[in-house]
Amino acid sequence: MRIAVISAPKERKAPPDYVQALAKGMEAMGHRVDVIDAWTEDGFRLPGYEYIVVVAESISLFGGKMPEVLSKILSASSGISGKKSAAFLKKNGPFTAKAFSNLMKAMEKEGMTVNWSDIILSTTQAEALGKHIGA
Repeated sequence: MRIAVISAPKERKAPPDYVQALAKGMEAMGHRVDVIDAWTEDGFRLPGYEYIVVVAESISLFGGKMPEVLSKILSASSGISGKKSAAFLKKNGPFTAKAFSNLMKAMEKEGMTVNWSDIILSTTQAEALGKHIGA
């Protein structure tokens, strides 16, 4: 299966280790995985994937706000409505539930069908989660 992993960390940087570990777990199961950096790419390639995984971080500890680049990349890619997807959030504060809710709302606003979601606690756990996608 062709899978796109959208990395949306809170600040502009290369995709974090836990995103790479998640992709490594998916590749171990035989999937073709491309990591897409939400800060540098536009999202026009997303309709070509069978499954879309969004991995994000909250930009604030207390508000649960998502990075603006996440909504930009999702709205720029027409044709993702109805696509199966997964939502993952890196735990980084006490209001993780609020941030997780905001992530799900951003994805569902674009019409994505979120059929799996979880909170990432570590790199090891991220790789284990990746092995369950598409299984």
